[in-house]
This record gives sequence, C-alpha cells and structure tokens, in this order.
Amino acid sequence: MKDHVSGKSRLGLLVAMTAAIAASAVVALFCFGRVQKPSSRGAAPAALPDFQATKTKAEAGDAEAAQLLAEIYVEGKQVRQDYYEAARWYRKAADKGIVKAQFNLAELYDIGQGIARAEHEAASWYLKAAEQGVVNAQYTLAGMYGAGRGVALDPKEALKWYHRAAEQGDELARYNLAERYERGRDVSQDDVEAYKWHSLAADKGLADAAQGRDRVKRKLTSAQLAEARKRIQEFKAKHGD
Repeated sequence: MKDHVSGKSRLGLLVAMTAAIAASAVVALFCFGRVQKPSSRGAAPAALPDFQATKTKAEAGDAEAAQLLAEIYVEGKQVRQDYYEAARWYRKAADKGIVKAQFNLAELYDIGQGIARAEHEAASWYLKAAEQGVVNAQYTLAGMYGAGRGVALDPKEALKWYHRAAEQGDELARYNLAERYERGRDVSQDDVEAYKWHSLAADKGLADAAQGRDRVKRKLTSAQLAEARKRIQEFKAKHGD
C-alpha cells in the first residue's frame, strides 16, 4: 500500500510534480509549513520586508535576510517571481544554518524548481531540517526512506522519521504508522498499536484514520481495547496532545 497522500495546499507550486514524487508523499510549501485547512488558520501571512533593504542586508552576509530575500523572489510581488534567485538565496541562508532555508531548498531540489532536480540533494537538506525538528521535513524524509527515493531504501529509517513526525502531531505520519501496524508492513502486525495510531490521527480530523480506527476496533478483545486506550492516554500525556 502506498503512503497516504493528503490534498494539503502548497501555493500552487506543485502543479508540475511527477507521479513518483506524489507516490512518496512529497508536498511542497514555500512558506515553511503544510496547510491542512487554510480557513482554520485565521491570521493572514505576515508581509515580507522591503526588497531593497533586505537585499542589501543579504548581500552583506545576513543569513536571515538571505532567507527573506528568497521568499520575496518566490512571492513575486515586489519583484518578478524568480525561482532561480530564490534557490540561490535559500542556499546562502541554508549554508549558514537557517532551518527554514534548508527545508525550502530541499523542496526546490525535490521538484526541480529554479534549480536542477536532485533527489539526493533534497534528502540531504530535508535531513538537516528534520534533525532540527521540522515536522514537514521529518514526514517527507520518512516517505523518501520508505520508497528509496534519493536515499537507500531503509524501512527502519522511514519508521523512525514517521514516529518523530507523529510525536509532533502530524496526522499523516500517524496514519502511516497505523497502516503499517495494521497490515504488518515493516513491523510486526499489532492491532493494538494500529488502533492507537488510527485514533491519534483521527483526533486530528483525518477521516481515513477514523474509518481505520473503527475497522480495527471490531477485531480487538475487551482487554486489547483497554490496552490501546491506555497507550493513547500515555502518549497524550507525554507529548501534550
């Protein structure tokens, strides 16, 4: 079974993405985060700073300014939209450790926007961002390890990064874990764990997970259901769900 892919909004940037990328659950948003339900976010995105002032700071070596300058080129309001320039400035910021730039640069490499597509480079930059706690990078990296895309196929690494993302509340990572435990894919089959992860994903509003939870529940004994609910409460207490 392929990894679950949602319809998360990505500013229309992924129109040209290939089926191979979609199959491994890669989705891109050059505002450093996935948008599951735009209407629920409330506040409008913060306005980007003045182009010329930002460019001056970036050219002087300011890494944060380089990240902002790249975003200005992506937005294409103060200047003509230019993904080549965006990639160039993201790289400057990423090389200096700016995690937003590392994630955004990874996505540019992943889809070949403004820069030659290179999945191994994308994986390398996703890893840097994932290690710093970027949940979108963790989720995408998990899919890459699960598909052997840009990295060697490694189910254990895929599971590790799905777990990292799931612990931060990512509903799709939780759903992917639930599916694996339910079907015994890359892990020992475990309906109690499957119920736990389906429930945790369903709590985030994922309809497929709610259906999975109800499906697995029908197979559980009373004792197994009690154990699953115990694990859910322990998880929530530990991770602040």
